[in-house]
Amino acid sequence: MTDKYRIGRIIELPKITDPRGNLTVAEQMKHVPFDIKRAYWVYDVPGGESRGGHAHKRLKQLVIALSGSFHVTLDNGKERETILLNHPWQGLVIETGIWRTLDDFSSGAVCLVLASEPYEEEDYIYEYEDFLKYVGCSK
Repeated sequence: MTDKYRIGRIIELPKITDPRGNLTVAEQMKHVPFDIKRAYWVYDVPGGESRGGHAHKRLKQLVIALSGSFHVTLDNGKERETILLNHPWQGLVIETGIWRTLDDFSSGAVCLVLASEPYEEEDYIYEYEDFLKYVGCSK
C-alpha cells in the first residue's frame, strides 16, 4: 500500500505467482474495505474517450486495471490528483463524495469496478457544480 496520494488510496491485493499463470483474489471485508454489492467492467473504450465524470453520495468503489492501463483523476472539491492504474493486483479505493474521471485507456484495457452498493440513479451527482455544492466548496 502507498500513502503518496491524498485523495485516493491504492491497496495491494494478494498476488499468487505460479509458472502456469498468476492469480489475484479480492474478498469483501478482507481485501476490499467494504461489502461488495455490485461488480462491473468497462472495456473497448475508444481512443480519446473518458468514463466516469460523476461522484456518488453513498457508494464506494475499488477500481482495478485487469488488463492494460488508464488514468483515474480524483477531485474532492479542493484538490485533484491523477493516478495511473496498470497492475491487476492493485486497486484504487474511491470513497464517497469524490468526483472521478477515467481516461487515457490503453488498447485492450479492461477496468473492473467493485462497488459497495447496487445501482441507484439517485446516488449519482452528474453535474460538477452540483458536486461542489454537495461537498460544500466553490471554485
